[in-house]
Amino acid sequence: MSDGFYLADGVRPESGIGYYLSKARTALLDRMDRAVKPLGLTAQQISVILLLSSGRAGTPLELSRALSYDSGSMTRMLDRLEKKGFVARSRSDADRRMVRLELTPQGRDAASRLPALSAAVLDEQLRGFSDGDIAAFVALLGRFIANGADSVEEPARQVAEPAPEQRLPVIDAAE
Repeated sequence: MSDGFYLADGVRPESGIGYYLSKARTALLDRMDRAVKPLGLTAQQISVILLLSSGRAGTPLELSRALSYDSGSMTRMLDRLEKKGFVARSRSDADRRMVRLELTPQGRDAASRLPALSAAVLDEQLRGFSDGDIAAFVALLGRFIANGADSVEEPARQVAEPAPEQRLPVIDAAE
């Protein structure tokens, strides 16, 4: 296990893990946006459609929690999806303060198409990766995410300079 990789005076935005994660996310979202554009959706909106379709969420609060969105952002996204005809809102009969969400026929049609579109986008984005590469990538990202959960309790510590072969390469920002 590494005791440290980065030195404070050697961290540059274009050579850090955060930079690469951000570039990877942008590349994936751009590709997904192009794939779902014919459906009238954006990459950001497909998670809402899929969560509603699967029954894993049924209220704005449940969606906000599942997707780590603040309530204002979720309301604006739902406004757009409702205006486009993908989602319908209704008040709960049991508690009029609660808003229930359901997919419209157009939303259900999109939800039925999204798994195949998503698989095609992911397969294209992972072109050239072996099954082992993908399994390792997912495992490493899982560990990275899990480390975020306990990072609040850990004190900051001085880290050693990594060997030159351990440093991440610099990507040209124009790429």
